[in-house]
Amino acid sequence: MKITKDTIATVELKVANKLGQVIEKTDEPMALLIGGYGNTLPAIETALEGQEKGFATTIELTPETGFGERDESLLITIPKKDFPPGVKVGGQLQIRQAKEGEEEPAADDGFHVFTVVKIKGDTVHLDGNHPLAGQHLKVSVKVKDVRAATQEEIEHGHAHGDHGHHH
Repeated sequence: MKITKDTIATVELKVANKLGQVIEKTDEPMALLIGGYGNTLPAIETALEGQEKGFATTIELTPETGFGERDESLLITIPKKDFPPGVKVGGQLQIRQAKEGEEEPAADDGFHVFTVVKIKGDTVHLDGNHPLAGQHLKVSVKVKDVRAATQEEIEHGHAHGDHGHHH
């Protein structure tokens, strides 16, 4: 069976930086619902399109096709007293951000994940960029299996069952 829209591709992924150092690797195969559901990067979906079980490739991602350029406006500081207790470097915090031009965030504004990069005295330094933003990456993909997605998976927008999302 070929990988097309509304199929589940079970893959092993390995992400390396441009020096070839592995920075992320799947411990067990991962089931991806293919077809623009946001389960993986569009560049990875494009590379898998039309392929079958056993296919393997390495995709070179630029910041544009990967995790975006770094946005320095997403580097923020907040007073440590305003931070939840137990703050540690590497910890993450969801912050509701106001839309541009608004003083206060509205209830329907989305959350953004910030990572604690350092704590200096009474100030916590946060970075809202994806940890891989601005990087050139090599992603190795190996297709372990391909199957048709169920109607429920298509409605939910992700794979269920083995290696997928469990309810």
